[in-house]
Amino acid sequence: MQLVGRVPPVLAFVLYVGCGSAENDSAPSAPSAPSAPTAPTTELPSATGGEAAGAALPEPRVEAVLTREERDRLAPQEIVRALREGNERFVAGDVTVRDHTAQVRAASLGQWPKATVLSCIDSRVPVEDVFDRGIGDVFVARVAGNFENPDILGSMEFASAVAGSRVILVLGHENCGAVKGAIDGVEMGNLTATLANIRPAVEHFADYTGDRSSNNPEFVQMVANQNVRNTVADIRANSPILREREERGELAIVGAMYDMESGRVSFLE
Repeated sequence: MQLVGRVPPVLAFVLYVGCGSAENDSAPSAPSAPSAPTAPTTELPSATGGEAAGAALPEPRVEAVLTREERDRLAPQEIVRALREGNERFVAGDVTVRDHTAQVRAASLGQWPKATVLSCIDSRVPVEDVFDRGIGDVFVARVAGNFENPDILGSMEFASAVAGSRVILVLGHENCGAVKGAIDGVEMGNLTATLANIRPAVEHFADYTGDRSSNNPEFVQMVANQNVRNTVADIRANSPILREREERGELAIVGAMYDMESGRVSFLE
């Protein structure tokens, strides 16, 4: 996120159920007017590197929505793997085709999200798109600096213990404005208290001998990574409900970083 104006913490849930299927048959083209030029034909390079005139575009990838029973049969690590695979599709530009109108109607009947993502409010990190997820597929909580607090924890406890979400993913990103503000000690209205939640990640590197300011990309990235690790640890420490679910194998709590240039998500060990 970028520090522009007053940025109080924000929490948002994104709900979803239902995925319509895409039509497979191509609609017939309308007849051309007598004097109108014909539409150009899409050409794709052949497997040998040549050009194949009139080659058809590949069929779009369509994914069905899981039912509650199907979701409950998934182990947490299977869901983590699905998030990884969704991000690979996002990076490759091979995302799932969805009928959002049908999904909105279907979502009114209930929701069975597989995961909860805690992300920064940065508009350049579109969480559902990043993991190729649709309406109702994931709960999303967003706050500047992707840290936990009682409100976030309560929301996560609802998502996991009540709604059945089986993964909590803390998603940070590079060039985070909130992290930079915490490093530089920015003070502004309610933002001052918000950034105080990130300070422990800054203080973790008290012995760092390089430039400890937001002008140093290496230091900013170090703090951003540590902030994600701190948040994962704080979730376990401050929520017995979530910690116990993880200990029973009903939940996985993981951290990851989003690369702004490539769109790739790297999971932290």
